[in-house]
Amino acid sequence: MPNGEAVTHQKDWWVTAGLAVSAASAAVSSFAGLHGLALVAGWPPRMAPLLPITIDSLAAVATRIWLAPGTCSARARRFARANSVGALGLSLMGNAIFHLIATGLLVANWMVVVAVGAVPALVLGLVSHLAVLRAEVDPAGPAPNPSRPEAGPSTDSGRVETGPKNIQPYRTDEQLTEAARAANGQYRLSHGGRPIPRDELRRTLRVGGGKATELLRRLKAEDAKAAEVNPPA
Repeated sequence: MPNGEAVTHQKDWWVTAGLAVSAASAAVSSFAGLHGLALVAGWPPRMAPLLPITIDSLAAVATRIWLAPGTCSARARRFARANSVGALGLSLMGNAIFHLIATGLLVANWMVVVAVGAVPALVLGLVSHLAVLRAEVDPAGPAPNPSRPEAGPSTDSGRVETGPKNIQPYRTDEQLTEAARAANGQYRLSHGGRPIPRDELRRTLRVGGGKATELLRRLKAEDAKAAEVNPPA
């Protein structure tokens, strides 16, 4: 396969439909269990739906921060991963407790009431901390995306360096612009002269969407100036 050629996969509608059905049924059944637990713990009927919404939103936000390529902090990824797994565990435990109470195997005592009542405050603190960590950037350079591992060259000691190639801890706009020029040149060589798209530049340099857009504007302005100085024959 030529270097830089994108690999495309045909969508399997059976898999897509199965995922949709599984996700919908799991979400509805989990919602019902946590909603019932909130009622058992003394929440008003109008407020009870907020318990499953609170837990599921934490799981969704944490998973997104954990896997999103725009997260530039290894600490944020670790904390988001822990929250994602913890939210799923909390949902599992809540459903289990409700069904134990519903079948008479467990009594809704004061510990259940206190634990359920503490969930909203706990989730608020976790989400706030996630939001702060998401804005961080590692001092030694952007954190690699665990879903896109890339092996780098081996060192003299026999170890293999991992992470995106040619990614340096850019400190200034000058360094970022130079790196954007290099990435654009490499992309043009392997894509028939087409300029690098914004999302590809963002992933390559591990910068935010706004910064990637700004860098692309600079590259386009440089290309326009070069075309004025050296117009095509």
